[in-house]
Amino acid sequence: MTGALLDHIKIYCNLNAEATAGINKWFTASVVKKRTFIVKEGEACHHIYFVAKGCLRMFYLDDKGTEQTIQFALENWWMTDIDAFNKKGTSSFSIQAIEDTVVLGITKNDWDLLLQEQPGLEKYFRIIYERAYAASLFKMRFFRLPKDEMYRHFCTKYPQFIQRIPQKLLASFLGFTPEYLSELRKRKQP
Repeated sequence: MTGALLDHIKIYCNLNAEATAGINKWFTASVVKKRTFIVKEGEACHHIYFVAKGCLRMFYLDDKGTEQTIQFALENWWMTDIDAFNKKGTSSFSIQAIEDTVVLGITKNDWDLLLQEQPGLEKYFRIIYERAYAASLFKMRFFRLPKDEMYRHFCTKYPQFIQRIPQKLLASFLGFTPEYLSELRKRKQP
């Protein structure tokens, strides 16, 4: 399953056979069944995960106990509570599979060792973090749009999510009620 990860890295960095073999040994593949948590809010966050197949979501519980989805990760995306991972601390977020998912996980200690052994991967992770940061900034601007325009824009930019994410979770991510999202979807159809 590390083939998906290696293919993704090769988009951004050159890898020789030695580097490929060196990367493989650091990651552990896991099959995560639908609705299973891989990180729970308030518990230690030990891994960063690459999604080889499937879909994850990251969320927290607000002060009313309502789940607030803040991120999804489909194939070739990374997910973790990055602050908790880097500090080897407890997570402020939960991460859950929303369909049967295959992830490649690596611990913080192994990640640091991997980057020492394969310094060329610093470029790859820099690019990944730059893209994630840009997406975060875009999301802040995007969420200031009127709700119907925001939904239309989201559908255009991320059609793969519309097909795979359950309506309740998508509504949570967009800041809508499931009923309002259903109404928007009906308006969009001919």
